[in-house]
Amino acid sequence: MTRTVDLERREELLERVSAYVAEHGLAGLSLRPLAEAVGSSPRTLLYHFGSKEAMVTAVLRAVRARQLAVFDRLRRTEVSTPGAICRAAWTYMSDPAIGPMLRLFFETYSLALRDPDRFPGFLERAVEDWLAFLAEPLLAQGESPERARVVATIVLAGYRGFMLDFVATADVKRIGAALDAWVDALDALTHQKGLRRAQ
Repeated sequence: MTRTVDLERREELLERVSAYVAEHGLAGLSLRPLAEAVGSSPRTLLYHFGSKEAMVTAVLRAVRARQLAVFDRLRRTEVSTPGAICRAAWTYMSDPAIGPMLRLFFETYSLALRDPDRFPGFLERAVEDWLAFLAEPLLAQGESPERARVVATIVLAGYRGFMLDFVATADVKRIGAALDAWVDALDALTHQKGLRRAQ
């Protein structure tokens, strides 16, 4: 008779595993030290997740769910421009407690560039989720989908650069000042109706 996975226990383990992976990364991830750190055993982890790869996939889904929750939180702030979104996101992302998740994101991004099949759909979601979110306020203001996507691409590229700098240096003051100056320029750009549209 097949045993039924205890979903509550699985969620509890997933939370612990996610915290461990965020702190220690994916490179060299081994079940035995992971299991010991989360108060479990390799056999129990495999029982609840099926395989190491499936467990990593579950962790990345949990991280994405947190990102989508951030999107919802930012939407509730009623930000009306990509620049305002960046300032609100910076306030959240510059919290030191978020650092491990940011490092995990960039590590996974790098690994997925080398081996996209290992992380199916990760690269696409990492771009498209943010582009759709950043384009929302522009579309609401009547911008065309093409222009909204162009501006969203500019915003995403710049903001990711600031985040990569932040996880590398943790220099909140310098990066915060640079982001403010960049957002001022960005706000001016979003009001330029003459921006060349994507072909």
